[in-house]
Amino acid sequence: MNPPPLHFHRTGILFVISAPSGAGKTTLCTALRQKPDFVYSVSCTTRAPRPGEIEGEDYHFISHEEFAARIKTDAFLEHAEVHGNFYGTLKEPVLEQLKKGIDVLIDIDTHGAAAIRASKDRVIQDALADVFIMPPDLEELRRRLERRGTENAEQVDIRLANAALEMKCWSDYRYTIISGSMEENIEKFRAVMRAERYLSRRFSLVP
Repeated sequence: MNPPPLHFHRTGILFVISAPSGAGKTTLCTALRQKPDFVYSVSCTTRAPRPGEIEGEDYHFISHEEFAARIKTDAFLEHAEVHGNFYGTLKEPVLEQLKKGIDVLIDIDTHGAAAIRASKDRVIQDALADVFIMPPDLEELRRRLERRGTENAEQVDIRLANAALEMKCWSDYRYTIISGSMEENIEKFRAVMRAERYLSRRFSLVP
Protein backbone atom coordinates (compact mmCIF):
# COMPACT_ATOMS: atom_id res chain seq x y z
CA MET A 1 0.00 0.00 0.00
CA ASN A 2 1.41 3.37 -1.00
CA PRO A 3 1.86 5.96 1.76
CA PRO A 4 -0.45 8.99 1.61
CA PRO A 5 0.92 11.86 -0.49
CA LEU A 6 2.70 14.62 1.38
CA HIS A 7 2.07 18.33 0.95
CA PHE A 8 3.65 21.49 2.29
CA HIS A 9 2.11 23.25 5.28
CA ARG A 10 3.27 26.76 6.19
CA THR A 11 2.92 28.16 9.69
CA GLY A 12 1.43 31.62 10.10
CA ILE A 13 3.59 34.75 10.30
CA LEU A 14 3.11 37.40 12.97
CA PHE A 15 3.73 40.74 11.27
CA VAL A 16 4.27 43.46 13.89
CA ILE A 17 4.43 47.05 12.61
CA SER A 18 5.62 50.05 14.65
CA ALA A 19 6.35 53.65 13.70
CA PRO A 20 6.42 57.14 15.20
CA SER A 21 3.27 59.22 14.74
CA GLY A 22 3.24 60.71 11.24
CA ALA A 23 5.52 58.12 9.66
CA GLY A 24 2.69 56.55 7.66
CA LYS A 25 1.89 53.44 9.70
CA THR A 26 -1.87 54.04 9.96
CA THR A 27 -2.17 54.74 6.23
CA LEU A 28 -0.11 51.64 5.45
CA CYS A 29 -2.16 49.38 7.73
CA THR A 30 -5.45 50.76 6.36
CA ALA A 31 -4.29 49.98 2.82
CA LEU A 32 -3.05 46.50 3.76
CA ARG A 33 -6.38 45.65 5.41
CA GLN A 34 -8.17 46.14 2.08
CA LYS A 35 -6.86 42.76 0.87
CA PRO A 36 -7.24 39.37 2.60
CA ASP A 37 -3.49 38.80 3.03
CA PHE A 38 -3.80 38.25 6.77
CA VAL A 39 -6.00 38.64 9.81
CA TYR A 40 -5.76 42.04 11.49
CA SER A 41 -5.41 41.67 15.26
CA VAL A 42 -8.07 43.77 17.02
CA SER A 43 -6.93 45.05 20.42
CA CYS A 44 -8.93 45.27 23.63
CA THR A 45 -9.37 48.61 25.36
CA THR A 46 -11.11 49.95 28.44
CA ARG A 47 -11.80 53.36 26.92
CA ALA A 48 -15.24 54.26 25.58
CA PRO A 49 -15.90 53.92 21.84
CA ARG A 50 -15.42 57.08 19.81
CA PRO A 51 -18.00 58.17 17.23
CA GLY A 52 -17.93 55.80 14.28
CA GLU A 53 -15.88 53.08 15.98
CA ILE A 54 -17.25 49.55 15.64
CA GLU A 55 -17.00 46.82 18.28
CA GLY A 56 -14.83 43.97 17.05
CA GLU A 57 -13.52 45.95 14.08
CA ASP A 58 -11.74 48.90 15.66
CA TYR A 59 -11.41 47.51 19.20
CA HIS A 60 -12.94 45.07 21.62
CA PHE A 61 -14.38 47.44 24.24
CA ILE A 62 -14.30 45.87 27.70
CA SER A 63 -14.52 47.07 31.31
CA HIS A 64 -11.58 47.78 33.60
CA GLU A 65 -12.67 44.80 35.72
CA GLU A 66 -12.67 42.41 32.78
CA PHE A 67 -9.32 43.71 31.58
CA ALA A 68 -7.79 43.22 35.05
CA ALA A 69 -9.19 39.69 35.19
CA ARG A 70 -7.60 38.84 31.83
CA ILE A 71 -4.24 40.18 32.99
CA LYS A 72 -4.39 37.79 35.94
CA THR A 73 -4.99 34.83 33.64
CA ASP A 74 -2.09 35.86 31.35
CA ALA A 75 -4.53 36.30 28.46
CA PHE A 76 -2.62 39.16 26.81
CA LEU A 77 0.32 38.93 24.46
CA GLU A 78 1.09 42.50 25.52
CA HIS A 79 -0.78 45.24 27.36
CA ALA A 80 -0.22 48.80 28.53
CA GLU A 81 -1.90 51.70 30.29
CA VAL A 82 -2.24 54.92 28.29
CA HIS A 83 -3.83 58.05 29.80
CA GLY A 84 -5.75 56.05 32.38
CA ASN A 85 -7.09 53.44 29.97
CA PHE A 86 -5.73 49.97 29.19
CA TYR A 87 -4.96 48.48 25.79
CA GLY A 88 -3.93 44.91 25.05
CA THR A 89 -3.59 42.18 22.43
CA LEU A 90 -5.29 38.89 23.28
CA LYS A 91 -2.89 35.97 22.94
CA GLU A 92 -5.23 33.06 22.13
CA PRO A 93 -6.81 34.43 18.91
CA VAL A 94 -3.32 35.21 17.56
CA LEU A 95 -2.01 31.72 18.38
CA GLU A 96 -5.10 30.10 16.89
CA GLN A 97 -4.59 31.83 13.53
CA LEU A 98 -0.83 31.20 13.42
CA LYS A 99 -1.27 27.48 14.07
CA LYS A 100 -3.72 27.32 11.14
CA GLY A 101 -1.10 28.86 8.85
CA ILE A 102 -2.89 32.22 8.71
CA ASP A 103 -0.75 35.38 8.89
CA VAL A 104 -1.59 38.02 11.51
CA LEU A 105 -0.91 41.76 11.42
CA ILE A 106 -0.48 43.78 14.63
CA ASP A 107 -0.14 47.57 14.58
CA ILE A 108 1.54 48.55 17.85
CA ASP A 109 3.97 50.97 19.51
CA THR A 110 7.59 50.18 20.33
CA HIS A 111 6.81 49.16 23.92
CA GLY A 112 4.19 46.67 22.77
CA ALA A 113 6.53 45.31 20.11
CA ALA A 114 9.25 44.83 22.74
CA ALA A 115 6.80 42.89 24.93
CA ILE A 116 5.86 40.61 22.02
CA ARG A 117 9.55 40.16 21.19
CA ALA A 118 10.14 39.05 24.79
CA SER A 119 7.34 36.45 24.69
CA LYS A 120 8.39 32.99 25.92
CA ASP A 121 5.85 31.29 23.66
CA ARG A 122 7.72 29.30 20.99
CA VAL A 123 4.94 29.74 18.42
CA ILE A 124 5.12 33.53 18.80
CA GLN A 125 8.92 33.54 18.62
CA ASP A 126 8.99 31.40 15.47
CA ALA A 127 6.23 33.43 13.80
CA LEU A 128 7.48 36.93 14.56
CA ALA A 129 8.49 39.29 11.73
CA ASP A 130 8.67 42.81 13.18
CA VAL A 131 8.90 45.88 10.95
CA PHE A 132 9.77 49.47 11.87
CA ILE A 133 8.60 52.31 9.63
CA MET A 134 11.34 54.94 9.86
CA PRO A 135 10.75 58.55 8.78
CA PRO A 136 13.55 59.90 6.54
CA ASP A 137 14.38 62.43 9.28
CA LEU A 138 12.71 64.52 11.98
CA GLU A 139 12.29 67.56 9.74
CA GLU A 140 10.34 65.51 7.21
CA LEU A 141 8.28 64.10 10.07
CA ARG A 142 7.56 67.66 11.27
CA ARG A 143 6.39 68.61 7.78
CA ARG A 144 4.05 65.61 7.65
CA LEU A 145 2.59 66.35 11.10
CA GLU A 146 2.06 70.02 10.27
CA ARG A 147 0.55 69.15 6.89
CA ARG A 148 -2.15 66.93 8.39
CA GLY A 149 -3.18 69.82 10.67
CA THR A 150 -4.58 67.79 13.57
CA GLU A 151 -2.20 69.17 16.25
CA ASN A 152 -1.11 72.62 17.32
CA ALA A 153 2.58 73.63 17.42
CA GLU A 154 3.08 72.47 21.01
CA GLN A 155 1.50 69.07 20.28
CA VAL A 156 3.69 68.68 17.21
CA ASP A 157 6.79 69.35 19.32
CA ILE A 158 5.68 66.70 21.84
CA ARG A 159 5.09 64.15 19.07
CA LEU A 160 8.50 64.90 17.59
CA ALA A 161 10.19 64.43 20.97
CA ASN A 162 8.41 61.08 21.37
CA ALA A 163 9.30 60.15 17.80
CA ALA A 164 12.99 60.81 18.42
CA LEU A 165 12.90 58.29 21.30
CA GLU A 166 10.97 55.70 19.28
CA MET A 167 13.32 56.04 16.31
CA LYS A 168 16.19 54.87 18.51
CA CYS A 169 14.48 51.44 18.62
CA TRP A 170 14.75 50.78 14.88
CA SER A 171 17.63 48.30 15.20
CA ASP A 172 15.58 46.09 17.54
CA TYR A 173 13.36 45.16 14.58
CA ARG A 174 14.09 42.52 11.97
CA TYR A 175 13.15 44.92 9.16
CA THR A 176 13.29 48.69 8.75
CA ILE A 177 11.40 50.50 6.00
CA ILE A 178 12.43 54.08 5.26
CA SER A 179 9.10 55.80 4.77
CA GLY A 180 8.34 57.32 1.38
CA SER A 181 5.03 57.65 -0.41
CA MET A 182 2.14 55.39 0.53
CA GLU A 183 2.68 53.37 -2.66
CA GLU A 184 6.38 52.94 -1.87
CA ASN A 185 5.65 51.87 1.71
CA ILE A 186 3.10 49.29 0.56
CA GLU A 187 5.52 47.84 -2.03
CA LYS A 188 8.35 47.68 0.52
CA PHE A 189 6.14 45.96 3.07
CA ARG A 190 4.88 43.48 0.47
CA ALA A 191 8.52 42.66 -0.32
CA VAL A 192 8.98 41.78 3.37
CA MET A 193 5.80 39.67 3.25
CA ARG A 194 7.03 37.76 0.21
CA ALA A 195 10.45 37.09 1.75
CA GLU A 196 8.97 35.84 5.00
CA ARG A 197 6.49 33.59 3.23
CA TYR A 198 9.27 31.82 1.33
CA LEU A 199 11.44 31.00 4.35
CA SER A 200 12.13 27.26 4.32
CA ARG A 201 11.89 26.99 8.10
CA ARG A 202 8.21 28.00 7.93
CA PHE A 203 7.34 24.88 5.92
CA SER A 204 6.85 21.26 6.89
CA LEU A 205 5.75 18.19 4.93
CA VAL A 206 2.54 16.69 6.27
CA PRO A 207 0.23 13.89 5.04
